[in-house]
Amino acid sequence: MCQVIAITNQKGGVGKTTTTFHLGTKLAQEGKRVLLIDADPQASLTASFGIRDADTLNTTLTNALQAIVEDEPIDPGMGIRTHEEGAKLFPANIELASFETAMINVMSREYIMRELVSAYRPNFDYILIDCMPSLGMLTVNALAAADSVIIPSQPSFLSAKGLDLLLHSVAKVKRSINPTLDISGILLTMVDGRTNNARDIATTIRASYGDAIRVFQTEIPRSVRAAEASMLGKSVFALDPHSKLAEAYEAFAKEVAELEGRQKARSGSDRAR
Repeated sequence: MCQVIAITNQKGGVGKTTTTFHLGTKLAQEGKRVLLIDADPQASLTASFGIRDADTLNTTLTNALQAIVEDEPIDPGMGIRTHEEGAKLFPANIELASFETAMINVMSREYIMRELVSAYRPNFDYILIDCMPSLGMLTVNALAAADSVIIPSQPSFLSAKGLDLLLHSVAKVKRSINPTLDISGILLTMVDGRTNNARDIATTIRASYGDAIRVFQTEIPRSVRAAEASMLGKSVFALDPHSKLAEAYEAFAKEVAELEGRQKARSGSDRAR
């Protein structure tokens, strides 16, 4: 069973791309077949793979989505790039912004990415979708295609304030478009444990949402290593494997894998009944 996870937050700068890249990389290092989809026209995930000339790529996510719209066959290998650390990538570039605008006139526009993802499910154990920092049509498409959602949230006032809006949007997609969509949990990112403000907000988030929504035990620390690794097109596991950041993302990947194992066990039990 392939697990499709959308990693989203309408607020930018909370570590969505860094989380997508490092979660995917660690899962790949553990022997999983992993595809990362860059669903953001800013192409930050594509840059994290070391691709600096994204706007010159001949085949990107835009081409694949356009093929779906035009009812053309999808080659499962089209446009896929493989990182030296194991994960594969469906890259993006600025053309994706124009495609999102054009989607408004497409029939069943909310399901375009779901159809694309369905073509890739048989070849992967995990498909991780890095969403753009908005609640626009591309993000709705990602949520429609996903089995679950991971929400990175920085322990800051503005980031915490936007959680209610995001959770409301996810609930709306679940109600009207994707009834099987689940929230895997909230991941606290860019945590500066030295400040009282960060600790207080992290505690508030756990207290406010922890009873209804999982807040992952792992907290991702603020670290300059994340930016350094992205600049080099590497993961922090390769750049500084003994850093606190590397240890945190390794622990987070373990939480995600254990969660998926429990979900598969429940699914098998349901089928048996």
